[in-house]
Amino acid sequence: MAMDVVDFEIKGSEMQFVEVELDPGEAAVGEAGSLMFMDAGIGMDTVFGDGSAQQGGFLGKLLGAGKRLVTGESLFTTVYTNQASRKLRVAFAAPYPGKILPMDLSKMGGKLICQKDAFLCAAKGVSLGIHFQQKMSVGFFGGEGFVMQKLEGDGLAFVHAGGTVVRRELQAGETLLVDTGCLVAMTPGVNFEIQYVGKIKTALFGGEGLFFAKVTGPGTVWLQSLPFSRLASRVFAAAPQRGGGGREEGSVLGGFAGGGVLGGLLGGDDE
Repeated sequence: MAMDVVDFEIKGSEMQFVEVELDPGEAAVGEAGSLMFMDAGIGMDTVFGDGSAQQGGFLGKLLGAGKRLVTGESLFTTVYTNQASRKLRVAFAAPYPGKILPMDLSKMGGKLICQKDAFLCAAKGVSLGIHFQQKMSVGFFGGEGFVMQKLEGDGLAFVHAGGTVVRRELQAGETLLVDTGCLVAMTPGVNFEIQYVGKIKTALFGGEGLFFAKVTGPGTVWLQSLPFSRLASRVFAAAPQRGGGGREEGSVLGGFAGGGVLGGLLGGDDE
């Protein structure tokens, strides 16, 4: 089945969203919770898996949903179909600061491998599957890179990445070492391995983890400057770890008002 051919426009800079224009009868599939708005006349249908033609029958739909569950996504996606006689628009928003990347699968051999939470939306007919890295070392130490999503078809898919995105074209045999969380997507010809950082001191105190992702061409890789896992860990580290008596961030006066510094100096412990 041929994919629906949709027009689109990506808006915004740091917090982007994509507007997809649907002709009468055309449809787009969106990740659960990604909808921003839609024109009246667009019908919504929540389905198991991705709603692609490959999922014929109940068993196919169940297997498709199971694949999504393995990658940590919802069992369901939502299909948005233009039921009117004129062009209508539906918009999907990125879940955190970063960039939305339009991927034309027809120009990538019909397949793209991306990190498990990167998919945002696509033209109906794009198939969402799973891609297991075959090497045992990747399975044990790959982190975000062990289980990845596989997008297949000949239409448009939209992938989200955190921070700033860089695209690197790797020649045959050319190698790049990447933090495992910074790899957004790659074409199927790219070889993915895990490499130990090499020194115990660097591994323990370098702050970059024990392993790198080693990607080798030929092919294309997309890298993000701010993986969501890194953003979440920084937010968690900065959050108060105790209840109301936790340390207050901000000015010195804020600390005085909270009874922190001044209270400690003047009041001391009750005896």
